[in-house]
Amino acid sequence: MHDKDKYEKDAKKYWDLFYKRNSDKASPATAKLHGSSSEIPVILEIGCGVGNTLFPLLDTYPDLFVHACDFSPRAVNLVKAHKDYTESRIHAFVCDVTTEDLTLSVPALSVDIATLVFSLSAMSPEKMPQVLQNIKKVLKPQGHVLIRDYAYGDLAQERLSAKVQKISQNFYVRGDGTRAYYFTEAGLIDLFKAEGYFCKTVRVFEKRVENRAREVTMDRRWIQGVFSLVNGFDEEDNMLHLPSSSVGASTNIGEPKSGSNEVDLSQDIAMFGLPDLEVILVNIDEHVFRIKSLPKEFQHSCKATGLMLWESAQVLATLLARNSSALAFKTILELGCGSVGICSMVAAMVAEKVVATDGDSDALVLLADNVEANSLKLAPTDVCIEPLNWGCPEQIEKVKQQMKGQGSDMIIGSDVMYVAEAVPLLFATAKALIAKGMPGKPEPVLLLCHIERHVSEAFILDSAQENGFSLEGKWPPDKTESQDSRPSSIIPSLFPHGLEEAFHSHSLVRLFGFKPLESTE
Repeated sequence: MHDKDKYEKDAKKYWDLFYKRNSDKASPATAKLHGSSSEIPVILEIGCGVGNTLFPLLDTYPDLFVHACDFSPRAVNLVKAHKDYTESRIHAFVCDVTTEDLTLSVPALSVDIATLVFSLSAMSPEKMPQVLQNIKKVLKPQGHVLIRDYAYGDLAQERLSAKVQKISQNFYVRGDGTRAYYFTEAGLIDLFKAEGYFCKTVRVFEKRVENRAREVTMDRRWIQGVFSLVNGFDEEDNMLHLPSSSVGASTNIGEPKSGSNEVDLSQDIAMFGLPDLEVILVNIDEHVFRIKSLPKEFQHSCKATGLMLWESAQVLATLLARNSSALAFKTILELGCGSVGICSMVAAMVAEKVVATDGDSDALVLLADNVEANSLKLAPTDVCIEPLNWGCPEQIEKVKQQMKGQGSDMIIGSDVMYVAEAVPLLFATAKALIAKGMPGKPEPVLLLCHIERHVSEAFILDSAQENGFSLEGKWPPDKTESQDSRPSSIIPSLFPHGLEEAFHSHSLVRLFGFKPLESTE
């Protein structure tokens, strides 16, 4: 049991240190807050931090005034130093809402909406009633309180429990001294009800995160609700939406904009966006590439999988580099290249045309930087970068146009078969984009390199056959199969150099070689 009084006494100090470490990593979180009043809506944000919710709100709604407070002076100073801070629309002030009277800084009965976005959980449970009473002093009679916070059973709570960092029931201290409370639906409703609030809506949402390296799934849980000082539910309540994030919950609370850089506030590290990317040197055979990617310590906790270098990509890139003749004068298409795109860059050293695709727009932006940083190695072939969500006809057609409508001679992909639902779409997309076999030319081929995780090999092979692909080899070959029962492999013919050596140090990596059925008839 941790020293409860110590962390209560030093709470401001620990949050000041938190903002000192993370002040340059703020990412915006959006909100949808509407009202029918003809007056300028007034928002009070409790625990504003460095303005993650504040500034996107002001950018979205020009007729809005925001009171923003935090008990960390450093956080408030960072808000005031923001380029978009203006006193005509923002009143930022330091306030410990557990002890200080809000009416000393905000006029009584003047606030339309008060927000508590991952802030109430940072306070001692014994002081939460005082916070709600404090908010009542400045809230209009028809006003609302919107809350988004940690929910009981969240992965982070389980980790803190395992580390014996419990202060009291559902209340924990993190390694940096900051604290977090994990709410149940009934507990949150009872808390507000005891202080005279009526519950409009409360829901718990869950997002399952996959750890691809450890082959485990983890549940992230958060709670969000709307409370009012008046009973009943009217049309205006339908216009109120909690701050949203990239967690993608389907609710009446509002979805994030497509393609927006929104942050999952339910994950501690994501409160200030992604960690700083690092530049690593990637050695592929005799070639060295400078690649900007996500640090390894964050690779299995980050929700985006396309920002890092995976083992299968290194194996496939090594084989391509050692067997460049297999790529010469060909059009190469990479599916799910991610931000690293190492296979596409290796192919670009000898191929006639290379098209790198991915469905993650953020990954493609970073890929363009990585390609530019290694452009001298790629000349004279450019890497054409295109967005491609598998199964999307419009994007498939645009990618095909980059290949002059002829399709790709070789389609490659590494670690792109870890979600079962996506595997049939992968093969259907490959079928639409692979070249047709022609007399006198090498047959087109689909090469997929991966480590088996949640998707069985049998399902992959069935999906391939259903979409018109024939398995023409895999490496390493199954030891249980006799030499006669193995498919006649195209893999040794494509990669005669260094095949055994490449797989010897990566024993879990598998390489499949497919051909379209039309080419084998």
